[in-house]
Amino acid sequence: MVLHVYNTLSRTKEEFVPFHPPKVGFYSCGPTVYNYAHIGNLRSYVFADILKRVLKSDGFHVTHVMNITDVGHLTSDADEGEDKMEKGAKREGKTVWQIAQFFTDAFRRDIGLLNISDPNIWCKATDHIKEQIAQIQKLEKKGFTYITEDGVYFDTSKLEDYGKLAKLNIEELEGGARIELGEKKSKTDFALWKYSPKDGTKRQMEWWFDGPHAGEVVKSLANAPGYEGSVGFPGWHIECSAMSTKYLGEQFDLHTGGIDHIPVHHTNEIAQAECALGKKPWVKYWMHGEFLVIEKGKMAKSGENFLTLQVLLDKGYPALAYRYFCLTAHYRQQLAFSFEALDSARASYERLKNIMAELVGKAPHDAPGDEEEEIGKEYENEFREAANDDLNMPQALSVLWNVLRDEKLSATSKVALATEFDSVLGLDLLKQEEIAIPDEITRLAEARIAARKAKDWGESDRIRDEIKARGFIIDDKKDGTYGIKKA
Repeated sequence: MVLHVYNTLSRTKEEFVPFHPPKVGFYSCGPTVYNYAHIGNLRSYVFADILKRVLKSDGFHVTHVMNITDVGHLTSDADEGEDKMEKGAKREGKTVWQIAQFFTDAFRRDIGLLNISDPNIWCKATDHIKEQIAQIQKLEKKGFTYITEDGVYFDTSKLEDYGKLAKLNIEELEGGARIELGEKKSKTDFALWKYSPKDGTKRQMEWWFDGPHAGEVVKSLANAPGYEGSVGFPGWHIECSAMSTKYLGEQFDLHTGGIDHIPVHHTNEIAQAECALGKKPWVKYWMHGEFLVIEKGKMAKSGENFLTLQVLLDKGYPALAYRYFCLTAHYRQQLAFSFEALDSARASYERLKNIMAELVGKAPHDAPGDEEEEIGKEYENEFREAANDDLNMPQALSVLWNVLRDEKLSATSKVALATEFDSVLGLDLLKQEEIAIPDEITRLAEARIAARKAKDWGESDRIRDEIKARGFIIDDKKDGTYGIKKA
């Protein structure tokens, strides 16, 4: 089965052929840890996780790297505004280091709850200043930079194919420019290194770059011609280029992120990396996830529609019900969020879990028949075709439901197929969560057993309905015992 993925660079669906099969180098843009991730952000990481699971299912050996942005991400893509980390520190009344650790831990907790596997390598921007400056110095030597009063900038006019990822029309952009360029030569030029403010404004990061812990490379940059005394912080884009190259090499296979990264962040990553390294393509396949939208707008941390995973948990939604919800739409399609839609996804997910629990109980006594192997292979092929067709998870879910409805398959075969499919879906279908059974429900269940023994079927049915109305289901066993599970 051949994997095909939609490559943003070519705007076509392509056969996936890595540089060095079966090895795959895979980089995902991670969070800027100044606030909680919202559920729109988390949809992007579900998509990246599905991609990694499909690659592994296809036999590829994946090295997955994800960054943690804890410095340099300004509130404006035009290299202006406040550092998001500094802004978060003021909001929380903590140091930037404290909020970076707090929100990194919160992010890792969220992806754990969503059954998103950790990358092989986590890399923090503040741990890789040396690598970022080294790449800036390569660009300087090749003539791609210029210095302004507030920083070191990449000169996009020196690159003929700048903007190829986003299909940018530079002339139209410049003609429609309505911003003050300052000392920037072009609207599309971007900061590689920003100098600390000269107005005396204190940034919490300054002590680190200018203090006893600063590396020799940082000190040499601060004292180099044109930089004298200009200690500062790296631009947002350079971190991803520098860190991905360190861990995956000068060329690698996959880079993922949200579609909002296409016109600026990923476009600038490509420009600086390909110019510094002299490698084209720097990344072979670029894949981007669409927005989660709510009330006709994308979910954003600056808006009123900012929903975290914890909000969903507090409302009683299992985290994996949200994962299931994400899988109901293709990653390249916008997904409209509403609590009504999430209710539907939760109902489907919990029904799926209940069916699996019942099948597991039946499987030891329900052996496969002679014809089932061929039927199972057909379903396996259908599922793999869907997964390998640019991660078509809605179709993959449909195949799973068809398996569970197929009366020609035994419980044993259904469990085996669902388990195989779940290695890609990541829904923990066989994991049964322990639930707290209220004492009142237990008393009602015992009263129902007594009614059944007395052959008072009307009372037995009444108690069963009352238990169901309270959110639980009685599962009668052949030996006269019972189980209790959530409705």
